[in-house]
Amino acid sequence: MASHEGGCQCGRVRFAVEVGLDDLISCNCSRCGKLGSILAFAGAEAFSLKSGEDALTEYQFNTHKISHLFCETCGIQSFGRGVAPNGQQMVAINVRCLDGVDVFSLKPQQVDGRAF
Repeated sequence: MASHEGGCQCGRVRFAVEVGLDDLISCNCSRCGKLGSILAFAGAEAFSLKSGEDALTEYQFNTHKISHLFCETCGIQSFGRGVAPNGQQMVAINVRCLDGVDVFSLKPQQVDGRAF
């Protein structure tokens, strides 16, 4: 685990998170495939929203288990909230929104989200 900070493009939404960058996924579901997100997952206790709660807009689809949150100003989805299969509250971090991370050096696992 490492400490990271990140946020949306315009800077209204900022967060800090303790998350590893070894177990990443790239999903082809109808949402992730269009966004191009690379996702890392952290427990809710490892995530701290520093600013922008008032700027977040929520979108849910399919099973409505994940709150896809995006900045109302710039439209960037830097993270989402949900519940892991084990019942734990979790946060899905869009690694592309972490400060100083070279996403081209990462090797995310490809997940066939369209099959679910």
